[in-house]
Amino acid sequence: MFNKALLNSEVQDFIRNFEGDVSKLAFAGSPFENVRAQELIQQIESRKRVEKKLPTWFKTKNILFPPKLNLEQTSSEITAEYKTSLVNGKTIADITGGFGVDSFFFSEKFRTVHHFETNETLSALSEHNFEVFGRKNIRCLVKDGLQAVMGNRYDIIYADPSRRHDRKGKVFFLADCEPNIPENISEIVKQCDQFLLKTSPMLDISVGLNELQDVSEIHIVAIDNEVKELLWLLKKGDSKELKIKTINFTKLGAENFDFIWNEAATAKYSLPQKYLYEPNAAILKSGAFDLISEKLKVNKLHKNTHLYTSETLVDFPGRSFSIEKVIPYSKSEMRAALSFKKANITTRNFPESVETLRKKWKITDGGDVYLFFGTNMEDKKEMLICSKI
Repeated sequence: MFNKALLNSEVQDFIRNFEGDVSKLAFAGSPFENVRAQELIQQIESRKRVEKKLPTWFKTKNILFPPKLNLEQTSSEITAEYKTSLVNGKTIADITGGFGVDSFFFSEKFRTVHHFETNETLSALSEHNFEVFGRKNIRCLVKDGLQAVMGNRYDIIYADPSRRHDRKGKVFFLADCEPNIPENISEIVKQCDQFLLKTSPMLDISVGLNELQDVSEIHIVAIDNEVKELLWLLKKGDSKELKIKTINFTKLGAENFDFIWNEAATAKYSLPQKYLYEPNAAILKSGAFDLISEKLKVNKLHKNTHLYTSETLVDFPGRSFSIEKVIPYSKSEMRAALSFKKANITTRNFPESVETLRKKWKITDGGDVYLFFGTNMEDKKEMLICSKI
């Protein structure tokens, strides 16, 4: 359980208005008789940590927060809300409930949400927060969710397994996570119409497909060009073509690119033309490099250089640039071309790192100039001087 004295109005005001170094609070001690300094520090630090990730939780009064470690794997509001668009029904079981962000958003769409969490304190915190939000259709249960759903029918079962710490640094497999989904997948899909699985972006898609069965869709979800989650939608006996859906949420909207897994495509190649395109991180994760060329009618610079070019501007899911100059990568050509001291540098299929290039050519980071170092279709190294569109 948690200390209910944390909900006293003066304590909540202190947590919400605290500024400065929390380490000083640790030495000074708590100004409240019934609340320890460490409890205050946990609330202050965890609340600040979720300001951008969970703005609803951050701005709502009387919300309580778990330790920072429990927040690391928590879905953001953007990705949690996106999940609700993938599934339908009346009942859903969140078998790895955690801090309850996914359950909260599921409750907007489902009549009944079961939030399973083995950590009693974390379950109590989530239950308290659901009460603050007025979500009466969420039931918090301190149980092993995987065991609890066996023999109980749900429209949807959702899981977000956590990676075991003893596997750190090793090849990432789903079987290395808790709960072990591959070991139980055949039984899980019997208990529901659809099973929605969230995994880390570190998981290789081919590896995940080898460990699972009945996968109908994979959603690669990125925010501001950083892949946050892989979402796997499974349905027993679904033998249709596997759909891959990539989405990148940006301040300007969402970039989408969908395709069928192992869909045949032939890329076209050319030397740099008028415009340059860099796919967003979700597409890069999907590996749909040839499909991008074929479907969007853009040319690749090289088989292993995942940059694209065209003579006319296209609507591209990623960053678009106007190519100002193409410079062969040689000392004399580079020295003549580098009339600036500041630029944004990207490398693709290039033997030198960004750090090495900055040091070698004395270029600091930033500004309005964008430099792409890569290999063209003739296997020649070059630098593209670009301006962002």
